[in-house]
Amino acid sequence: MNENRKIRVAITHGDTNGIGYELIFKTFEDPEMLELCTPIIYGSPKVATYHRNVLEMQPNFTIINDGNEIQDGRVNFMPAFDEEIKVEFGIPTENSGLAGLHAIDRALVDYNEGYFDVLVTAPLENNQNFQFSGQSRYIEDHLEVEGQGLNILLNQQMRMALVTRNLPLKQVAESITKANIKEKITLLHRSLKRDFRLSNPRIAMLGLNPKAGEDGLLGAEEQEIIVPATKELAKEGIQVFGPYAADRFFAENQMVYFDAVLAMYYDQGFIPFRTLTFDDAQNYLAGLPLVRTAPELTPGFDIAGKGIADPAAMRHAIFLAIDIFRHRKEYDEPMANPLQKLYHEKRDENDKVRFNIPKKQNESSIQNGSE
Repeated sequence: MNENRKIRVAITHGDTNGIGYELIFKTFEDPEMLELCTPIIYGSPKVATYHRNVLEMQPNFTIINDGNEIQDGRVNFMPAFDEEIKVEFGIPTENSGLAGLHAIDRALVDYNEGYFDVLVTAPLENNQNFQFSGQSRYIEDHLEVEGQGLNILLNQQMRMALVTRNLPLKQVAESITKANIKEKITLLHRSLKRDFRLSNPRIAMLGLNPKAGEDGLLGAEEQEIIVPATKELAKEGIQVFGPYAADRFFAENQMVYFDAVLAMYYDQGFIPFRTLTFDDAQNYLAGLPLVRTAPELTPGFDIAGKGIADPAAMRHAIFLAIDIFRHRKEYDEPMANPLQKLYHEKRDENDKVRFNIPKKQNESSIQNGSE
C-alpha cells in the first residue's frame, strides 16, 4: 500500500431493488467522508443514475474502468457488469439479487489485484425469488481461503458471535462440540486482539440449554462439552467465562462486563442483539485476510425508493472497516521485525550447550556499573 494515499473502501451496491444506493449516496453527501477514505462503488452506473433520479439526489461520482484510475478526493464508480437491469423498487427479483453478487465478484477480482484495502457490502438477502448462501459465505468461497470466517455483530453495547451458523434448530445440539467451540472462541479471541486492539479480552459464553442446563437437570451439554472447552481454553491463556443462562444474562445486562459474547445458535444470540440495537449495528466477517464489514440491515424493500433510509449503519460500517484495517497494521508491524535471539542452541552428545553468549563480567565491573 502506498503510504501517501488514503484507505480505499470498496462498496458493493447490494440488491438493486433495495436501499443500497440510497445508503451510499447519503453517506457520501458529507464531504468529510472523502477526507477519511477513498470510496470505490461497485455496481451499475445506469442503475445508480435511476436511483439518483427517483430519489432526487445529486451525488457526484466518476466512472472508471480500471483500478489504476482510482483517485483520492472523489467517489470512484467501477462498473461491475454490462447487462441491463430493470429496477423495480421494493420487489425482490432474481436479477436484482444476482446484480448484488456480480458487484461482489468484480470487487474480489480487484482486491486480489491490490486495488483497495477494505470491503463494505450493501444489503443483500435471500428471498423467495433469489436463493444464495449469504454474502459472508459467498465471499469466503470466492476468496478461496482455508476454513471459515466468523461473523461478529456489533452495536453500542456488545459484540456477538455464534458457535453454529444458520442451522435448523434440530441440528444445533449435534453441532455443539468441544472442537467447534474452541475453534470459534480462538477465532473470536484473535480478532478481539488484532482487529479491535484489546490486549486481554474477556469473552462470555452462553449455555445451550434452558438455565444453562441447571447442573445437568435440563441437559448435559454444558457439563460434558462447554465447561471442559472453557477449561482447556483457559490453559491456553484465553479468558472465557460461562456458560451463562441466556435469559438472565441479557435481562441483567451482564454483557457490559465482557468484550464479546458467544451464543450457541442464531436465535439465542441475534434476537437479543437486534432487540438492543437501534440504527447503527454492523456485521464484521472476522478471520479473513480481507476486512469486510456491512451495515446490519435488510435491503429495505418496504422503504426502497422513498428517500427515508437511515445511512447511519452504512457510515458506521465504513468507520469500522477503516478502524480494523488500521488496528491490524498496528498489531502486525512489530511482528514483521521480531527481536533476534541472543543465543542459539545446538545439541552436543547428551546435553544442550549455548554459544555466542557474552563473557561473564567480573565482580568489579558489575560493582562499578560498567557493562
